[in-house]
Amino acid sequence: MRFLATQSRGVAKRKMKRRCLPKNPCFRLTALPRSHASPSSTTAATTDVDCDGGVGTRSYLMHLLTDKPSHNASLGYLNYQLRSLLGSASPGRLSTALSILRGMLSPDSTSPPDAATGPIVFSGLAKHSHPLNDESLSILVKMAKMGFFPPDAFVFTQLISKLCRSGATSAAWDFFHAVKDAGGSIEAPVCDALFTGLAAIRDFPRMNLLFSELKGLGVRPDVATFGILINHLCKSGRLDDALNVLDAMSSPDSEVTPSTIIFNTLIDGLCKAGRIQDGLSLFDRMKSNHACDPDSATYTILIDAFCKAAELDKAYELLTRMEKERVAVDVFTLTAFVNGMCKHGMIGSALDFFRKKKVKWPEVKGNAITYNILIAAFLQSNKVGRAMALFAEMIKEGVSPDSTIYSTLIWGLTQVGKLDDAYSNALLMRKNGFRIGIKSYNILISGFCKKKRLDKAFEIYDEMVDDGCKPDVVTYGTLINGYCKAGELDQAMKIFRSMEMSVVPANTVIYTILIDSYCKNHKVDDAIDLFNEMQKQNILPNVKTYTSIFKGFKDQNMSHKAFELMDKMNLQGCKPNNVTMNVLTGWLTAIGEAERLRLFVHRMGASDIDSSNPDVS
Repeated sequence: MRFLATQSRGVAKRKMKRRCLPKNPCFRLTALPRSHASPSSTTAATTDVDCDGGVGTRSYLMHLLTDKPSHNASLGYLNYQLRSLLGSASPGRLSTALSILRGMLSPDSTSPPDAATGPIVFSGLAKHSHPLNDESLSILVKMAKMGFFPPDAFVFTQLISKLCRSGATSAAWDFFHAVKDAGGSIEAPVCDALFTGLAAIRDFPRMNLLFSELKGLGVRPDVATFGILINHLCKSGRLDDALNVLDAMSSPDSEVTPSTIIFNTLIDGLCKAGRIQDGLSLFDRMKSNHACDPDSATYTILIDAFCKAAELDKAYELLTRMEKERVAVDVFTLTAFVNGMCKHGMIGSALDFFRKKKVKWPEVKGNAITYNILIAAFLQSNKVGRAMALFAEMIKEGVSPDSTIYSTLIWGLTQVGKLDDAYSNALLMRKNGFRIGIKSYNILISGFCKKKRLDKAFEIYDEMVDDGCKPDVVTYGTLINGYCKAGELDQAMKIFRSMEMSVVPANTVIYTILIDSYCKNHKVDDAIDLFNEMQKQNILPNVKTYTSIFKGFKDQNMSHKAFELMDKMNLQGCKPNNVTMNVLTGWLTAIGEAERLRLFVHRMGASDIDSSNPDVS
């Protein structure tokens, strides 16, 4: 009985102890023996507390965990902390994890990394949520040199790919070789990831060096390795070298068989370089020499090339062969034909082909790109009704318009003078969740300026700014030109000064527009002020700028100013054109200054007069 009573009291005490434990997870550490609960530094303790506890919790744990733990217990806790921190997407936790690692890797550390630390760190840093900065890169290399490696090829490949994608290909190279030199395992996927990164920055020497290292590493290049190499050579224009690699893969002692993707890469490279017949020959060799079946992409690459080269008969032959061999036709094949016909002015034939194939290939429907090509072609031909009918058909077919189609409509409707319809499509574009791009805004503003609807043009400019789309030099230049042509120079100058305040640099064209307008409105002094201003801004006047001012001087009969400007033009080395010479010849001869004109022509070089520049109208 006394034993049972004692046992009951013990159970009651343990229950009470459990009930008294705080709910906060951090406090659960206090339930562990001190040898397990204590980190080696207050930093680690604070990290855990900052995530889960308040001020009271922090101070309590700091007090609890300040005693020096045993070596092994401390390391286990630090690994636990690293796993927790690197498993979080919070940027702040990465910096804290790096701080802990910095302490563990220091020469006087009492808790250096162990076999469990490496996989935690490498797997954690491989996550997409953690950007790799200089410190994390340094830790990766340092740990590799100490003999700690990624736990498997998957994590290693992730790290190499992540480094290359973030622009740190040299760091990827260093990390790869740190693992290699320290005796770590290297597999083909890791090499492929590094090849991809090196190819992206066209680092030929390192690609060659890595390829030569593969044998020593015991790594046999796989089809992906050869594919990366061939793709890189094709993009670099080294097509014959790429074909030599294919020949090496096809040799009897090769352990790798070329895939359809590799043939597609080569055929595409040859076609883009204008070597369509070589691409077709390789296409024929695919099946006969390599027992490799062409797929839909193979046919479409060649069909697209022949269509663009206006060899539609050959494209049709390939399509017939494609259907005969029961290779699935897809929307890309359809679009290649439509695009080729439209490019060569066969818009009606393109639409007929599109209509017939929709019936013959019910599973293949045009996409937004197909419709955009047709709509743009009809708009260019001033067939607005046909274009809008296609737009309506597209929506009826369940194809959602994208920003490109809306932009095409805005451009095309503006070109044919249907400005209000173009603007309505811009509003529809915004309503459907697309942002109107600066190019579309500029097209609308230009269209309304040309129709002298300046208030509407300026209203669109205001909408553009409110929409968060920053006006560029084209926007400002278009508005300034519009107001200048309307004789509203004050408003043009307000826009010009607004442009300066927006830190959008003016150019020679904009200054010339303003100078020409001032001269035409008999405000030559204002024009000269702008001329001097542009030179202070290191913006050089061109022949149109000089010609505009010469016209202004002529109208005001300011010959002495014209002589000064002729000297400046000579010093700058700006050659007069035929319009300049016509202005100066008629005027200076009439006022008896033919000799000054002769000297000007002599100094500038009579044979060097630029006849390519038109007037400033």
